Amino acid sequence: MAGFRSLAREVRDPHHDLALRRYSLRKCLERFAPYGHRATWDHLCARHHIGPEDRAPDPARLVAALDELEEARTVWLAYEAEFAERRKREKHAGLRRPGPFDDWHRRTWGGCGVVWCADPAVHPSWPLAEVLRRLISALRADPAACCPVCAERSIGWRAEAAHEEWSGPVCTRCGILVPQPVLTPAALTGARKERHTALASVA
Repeated sequence: MAGFRSLAREVRDPHHDLALRRYSLRKCLERFAPYGHRATWDHLCARHHIGPEDRAPDPARLVAALDELEEARTVWLAYEAEFAERRKREKHAGLRRPGPFDDWHRRTWGGCGVVWCADPAVHPSWPLAEVLRRLISALRADPAACCPVCAERSIGWRAEAAHEEWSGPVCTRCGILVPQPVLTPAALTGARKERHTALASVA
């Protein structure tokens, strides 16, 4: 199975036909898709003016979309390396029991669904790398009462019966599943109260 970097080379290879280059970009999203596969594809298509069903898109736009994805992947892999080193030090010091952050990281390791968007059409509009930088800043800071990406304070609760790991607090503005460890207890309590009313726009 091809890895992210070999697929990226296929996207850039001018000797491949455009349908294959587009297909390779889609396959890249199986290795790294911060919003989830469908939402990340929708984001890249919107930002780089690629028709979601266009089988022969402008190659310059395909490469621009790949550049954005690669930059975001670099940001996330650097954070994962830092996180892994911290856990190594903690285990060496005898702190082996995983905490809430560790549980969240376990589910998002590798970068798929880091900022999960249940509705593929509702996601942040900033470059992916910027979104991840904002999320990482929030992971390093004290818990807050707002979305780590867009600073919206209106957060509801999404119950995903089929995929319980994607249940939890959802920003009603940008649509991301907010990592619970970055929210204050009061914000989490408020989100649970809004599980039936706040998510009409993103459900």
